[in-house]
This record gives sequence, C-alpha cells and structure tokens, in this order.
Amino acid sequence: MKHFFSIPLAGLLLALTGCAALMAPPVNPGEPETQVLARLGKPTSTYQDGNDVLLEYARGPFGQVTYMARIGPDHTLISYEQVLTLEKFATIKVGQFNQADVLRTIGKPFETIYYDRVKLNGWNYAYKEAGVWNSEMTVYFDDSGIVRKLENGPDPRFEHSRFGR
Repeated sequence: MKHFFSIPLAGLLLALTGCAALMAPPVNPGEPETQVLARLGKPTSTYQDGNDVLLEYARGPFGQVTYMARIGPDHTLISYEQVLTLEKFATIKVGQFNQADVLRTIGKPFETIYYDRVKLNGWNYAYKEAGVWNSEMTVYFDDSGIVRKLENGPDPRFEHSRFGR
C-alpha cells in the first residue's frame, strides 16, 4: 500500500517541477548570444537597431506571441520581452514610424492587406489583449511606408458567429 501512494506523489512532484521549468524565463539578461541562440534556436527574423541586434521569435498559437531578444554590441543579451501587447503597440508613433521602425518594435505581421479604397497597407498582428481576449491590431501605412493609424478589435478568426466564418 505504501508504493501505491508514492508513485502518484512522485508523478505529481515531477509534473509540478515541469510546470515550474516552463514558467521560468528561457533566457536572462547578461547571457552570451551563443547561449541565447542555443536555447531559443534560429530567430524568425533579425533586425539591426543602432549597435544592437534584435532577434525576433514569433511563437504561440495563431501567432499571438512574439518575443524580441535584444543583443548588445558585446554579444550579450540585454532584454527579452513579449512585444505583442497594448503597451508596446502604444509606442508606435503615428506620422513618425516607418515600416522598419514597426518591424523593430513588434516584428513581422501575420498578415498584410492593401486597402485600395483608402490607399493604406494594413499589417495585422494577432495578440491576447489583457492576456484574455483574442484580438487583432492593424497598423496602417501610407504608400511611402509611414504609419498613418492603428486600429484594434476582435480577431475575426475567433468570431465565427459575428463574422460568419
């Protein structure tokens, strides 16, 4: 009878240990670039930002998560953050940012659409608003590549009853 309780207990402890490992940050500031690449793998894109290099890691279901690893000129990790958030979208300056600025800020969109009627190119970003709602942020660019507006709303891929998909 003693073994009956010890096996489930051992399994529970092992599962909890696994959960704790999943919640720990995968990389930490100060780690060398080689270690970051070894742990995270090949980035989905790479951007130059002054003397720093940004490694983009688009992750998650439906592209709702993108991490940016900032590598300094000394080839060590400066920061690692999830960038598809309202706070990060709010840093995009209408009339000032161009497409390269947006890529360095929030990475590649999951979809682009040209709106011929208004002559704007929309880059769509899926994200979890407040960590709960399936949302979509669209960054609109004019023909010269300058941000003209941002617009968010529900992600139509999840709104079957409202959008008829």
